[in-house]
Amino acid sequence: AVYSPALTDFIFMVDETAYMFVTGPEVVKTVTNEDVTKEDLGGASIHTSKSGVAHGSFPNDVAAMRAMRRLLDFLPSSNDKSTLPTKEPTDPANRLVPELERLVPDDPNSPYDMKDVVRAVVDNGDMFEIMPNMAQNIVTAFARMEGRTVGVVGNNPLTLAGCLDISASTKAARFVRFCDAFNIPLITFVDVPGFLPGTGQEHGGIIRHGAKLLYAFAEATVPKITVVTRKAYGGAYDVMSSKHLRADVNYAWPGAEVAVMGAKGAVEIIYHSEDVEEHTAQYVERFANPMVSAQRGFVDDIISPEDTRRLVCNDLQILRTKELGSFKKKHDNMPL
Repeated sequence: AVYSPALTDFIFMVDETAYMFVTGPEVVKTVTNEDVTKEDLGGASIHTSKSGVAHGSFPNDVAAMRAMRRLLDFLPSSNDKSTLPTKEPTDPANRLVPELERLVPDDPNSPYDMKDVVRAVVDNGDMFEIMPNMAQNIVTAFARMEGRTVGVVGNNPLTLAGCLDISASTKAARFVRFCDAFNIPLITFVDVPGFLPGTGQEHGGIIRHGAKLLYAFAEATVPKITVVTRKAYGGAYDVMSSKHLRADVNYAWPGAEVAVMGAKGAVEIIYHSEDVEEHTAQYVERFANPMVSAQRGFVDDIISPEDTRRLVCNDLQILRTKELGSFKKKHDNMPL
């Protein structure tokens, strides 16, 4: 019976009263001799921060119902574009966002909260985050642009420097596929230094799980707009709705870096220990900007951060009539 909620689109749980598990604590004790409580085995905190089964936890039933109503306010009644909810715009589409000039630190190693960037861009700073306690190195949320629902995905440098790992890839892939299934446009904010290294990730199948997010973005036929705010390195750059995955519009801020890897790592591999500082300075001058990517067509335009909302709103208007067919087939073979 526990698989019934697992087949639904979203699961909300109430703290300390809601539980989900395949076998209860008594069976676990009998079979494995482990002593565990219901809360530690399958409570709301476990499923919203570790297993990823649930999408939100709330202190009581009333809070959970209010959150569910707020979520439904963003969602269409079917996959028909005409059912996508539209509210009267109360935030000008051409509003400049000067605070974005200060939100992202100049130091590429300094963290910042990508949620602040998202709130500054979307209508009235209003966003509804999905799975906020799970894989906090990536943000998935519903918001509105000109009163119309959009799905937002963004790397968050506050956690793990914004690296993609197994949990983040799975979380974002599921969100992207949901948006695509219901014709909800996608906006992606990129600041990713790469995939998280280590034996734990490799042995856990980061290649397979990372491919889920790549596949989800490549498969999606909804309008896709990408903004590189700072770093976009290596394979993780490709995965985050790059031009190579059929993104419609790709922007970069002036301080963005689109490269195979950071300057220090690249110089150490190429030149080993020879004149590291000199070669690092040369690498930074050559690649620590979005110009090369723009020249090759991987970035459509280099924009001032304050113009982000205005340009994204304009692109979404143009892409409302986007139609992209697919090949006739029984079903896709996603890397599950």
